[in-house]
Amino acid sequence: MIDYFTFDERLGIHVPDLMLEWDKYCKETQQFILLNWERVRGTIPDRIAELEQEINHKQAKLSDESDFPRSCKLNTEIADLASIINDLWLYYRADQTISTKVHQ
Repeated sequence: MIDYFTFDERLGIHVPDLMLEWDKYCKETQQFILLNWERVRGTIPDRIAELEQEINHKQAKLSDESDFPRSCKLNTEIADLASIINDLWLYYRADQTISTKVHQ
């Protein structure tokens, strides 16, 4: 898996890191990549749930925060976490395109 994926610190998951175009890989390698991607992909909803909990925690802090600079910092942190969630959903849905290519 190391050859085809790298760990993305921001997202907290391994993401595909393909050096060739998809069609340049043999069918066995494509299947290997897809199998490993399905394993990674299966962890994405749990990762999103973790981030949502962080957002909820920060929102609770924000509702009690009276210091404006601290409120701004919390808002920025919440926006960053929401951005990560959005990117994770994009990766979660990316499987449909790859799977279609393999089965053609």
